[in-house]
Amino acid sequence: MQPYLPPSLRNFTPQYMAFSTWVDHLPFGYDIVAAVRPQLLVELGTQHGTSFFCFCQSMAENNIDGLCYAVDTWAGDEHTGEYDNTIFETVQQHARKNHASISYLMRMLFNDALNHFSDESIDLVHIDGLHTYEAVSEDFHNWYPKVKPGGVILFHDIQARMMDFGAWKFWEEIAPQYNSFTFKQGFGLGVLRKAGGAELTHPLLKMLFEGDAGTHEALRAFYAHASKFHELKRKVARQERHQQQKKQQQLDNAEKLAPSHQQPQ
Repeated sequence: MQPYLPPSLRNFTPQYMAFSTWVDHLPFGYDIVAAVRPQLLVELGTQHGTSFFCFCQSMAENNIDGLCYAVDTWAGDEHTGEYDNTIFETVQQHARKNHASISYLMRMLFNDALNHFSDESIDLVHIDGLHTYEAVSEDFHNWYPKVKPGGVILFHDIQARMMDFGAWKFWEEIAPQYNSFTFKQGFGLGVLRKAGGAELTHPLLKMLFEGDAGTHEALRAFYAHASKFHELKRKVARQERHQQQKKQQQLDNAEKLAPSHQQPQ
């Protein structure tokens, strides 16, 4: 395996966090964007925005000249349940405040967004919408023509086997047909490369798509540990904030209890 120091270990601290199983893949999400350096990135299914803003942050911090599009109704589906407009407003606010120059929110159905992108124009697609077998299959087959030769497609929740989730089944069928890689932690993440494109030169892409079985196992283990490392960093940061708040509260209380010293008249 080539020596490789991922940018996620050097300088990445997530600017945005929300409840999501995507937290287990944030280091890889940051690094795959840095490796692909997409001119055009599209996420299908954004909800709270954890993965989308990880991608946007990597674009900004790695000086990538590209755009990120999030496609979602922000109304919920069979698996998430319906939700009010608060989630969209939170995502919209963060996008405007932190990534206004590179991020666009497309509030519509995935199929309605298709005509807004040319064939073979997208460098990186993340499929994370409704997780039934039929929905994932439809998303892949509809959006595959939009991906550039050599482009990358991510599939979330390929290890989630609950309710009528079928992403796992679709991934099992399709992964052997393409150049692909499977992460098993965090409900799973599939990484697929479309045939064609330029020769791979980035070490992460070479490990993903040209590595042997040993390299793949080492890469899985690395990102599992990276996820734990970032989780520990977040825990330490929360504890430090709590201690600072507690100390400040103690100082404030002491100041309130201290006797006032007035000058005699």
